[in-house]
Amino acid sequence: MSTLPRLGILFVLSAPSGAGKSTLRAGLQQNQDFAYSISCTTRAPRPGEVQGEDYYFLTHADFERKIAAGEFLEYAQVHGNYYGTLISTVLEALIDKRDVLMDIDTQGAAMIRANEHPEIRNAFVDIFLMPESLDVLRQRLAKRGTETAEQIDLRLHNAEAEMREWKKYRYAVVTTTPETDLSNFRAIMQAERSRSSRLLFNPML
Repeated sequence: MSTLPRLGILFVLSAPSGAGKSTLRAGLQQNQDFAYSISCTTRAPRPGEVQGEDYYFLTHADFERKIAAGEFLEYAQVHGNYYGTLISTVLEALIDKRDVLMDIDTQGAAMIRANEHPEIRNAFVDIFLMPESLDVLRQRLAKRGTETAEQIDLRLHNAEAEMREWKKYRYAVVTTTPETDLSNFRAIMQAERSRSSRLLFNPML
């Protein structure tokens, strides 16, 4: 990260299931130059997932209580489960001038895009990661081997709707290899960190 003082940035990453978002996120996290926003979800943990590291796993009742209390920056119901991000954790990092990376779906990104909190609006940068085609996505999902044929069909149906949203994002990255995807995403991060409007110093003084 640049040593120049600047405002924190809220990087929002969206992608259809199977597009390589988890692989990209793992690559980004090897360089600890941002705070990763851990989402809350009501879905069951997958093998190897850890509470408080991969997600905060909540019951439906707990999640809905937090919705009623206005504790979420964004939330959505996807594949029958809730996903959401607590606004307190994001604002805490941004106010501390740290960058935040959020990994959310298109519904959640739209909610943040419409948020009127000045700290959120000034920090917001959205990036859409997408495959070359639905056929490529189907191949990736089948290769993953974690879903049934019916589940793959459902994810492809949802992916088709999500991929229609890509032009609403400031940036789009078409997936190729994990290394290239990581390099392209890092280039976007560096460009946003170099924006003059984010810098908090005067070189003329």
